[in-house]
Amino acid sequence: MQDALGGVETVLVLGGGSEIAHATLRRLVSHRTRTVALAARRPDDLGAVVAELQELGAARVETVPFDATDTASHAAVVDQVFDRVGDVDLVLVAFGVLGNQAEAERDGEAAAEIARVNYLGAVTVGIPLAARLRAQGHGVIVALSTVAGERVRRSNFVYGSSKAGFDTFFQGLGDSLVGTGVRVMIVRPGFVHTKMTEGLEPAPLATTPEAVADAIVRGLERGSEIIWVPPALRFVMSGLRHVPRALFRKLPV
Repeated sequence: MQDALGGVETVLVLGGGSEIAHATLRRLVSHRTRTVALAARRPDDLGAVVAELQELGAARVETVPFDATDTASHAAVVDQVFDRVGDVDLVLVAFGVLGNQAEAERDGEAAAEIARVNYLGAVTVGIPLAARLRAQGHGVIVALSTVAGERVRRSNFVYGSSKAGFDTFFQGLGDSLVGTGVRVMIVRPGFVHTKMTEGLEPAPLATTPEAVADAIVRGLERGSEIIWVPPALRFVMSGLRHVPRALFRKLPV
């Protein structure tokens, strides 16, 4: 339950290995969050994260097996977490894969794997999440999207299209939850310096997990529906959306 001041007491992270999720949890636990559930493909690898959150003040940190591609298990994972920890104030949907664009263009199965994780996995976990949150009458889903889905580029169109589906799904889910006490906040960072992007050439306006975490916390406080990190990307992408397609193809993006 949220505390008397409306603070987030219980958090579920889907994609418990996410560096952005870890940075966000550090900030939340340093405030009033006391119960954390980390759902990850390899929960046994999260010992250091669990210890750090407990040292920061979390009273209860649990790990749960979660595979984004095992879509048939998603409803059961959601029920397991809610049944174990009770009401969940915030769910951070933070799983995803970048994939290899060149491989995905040669191999349809490689492309499908990116789509299964980034889009299909989000749909099959998002529906039971919304049902449980609607039943308890409150909560926030924070969906970690990306500007790559705002206008899909030639250089990473498989990843970008999967995140475009992710983004629009959570937009629609948020609309469906209006009036229920539950809301959705979509986070659209640009290039983030993480293990997933290690070795890639940083894009302009590149950011860090800590900066994204700060923006998430501010967005929660303000009741935002969509946040951009850094904020200037809102205007950059607004311009790119209106560039004629023939010209867009020629841009070095």
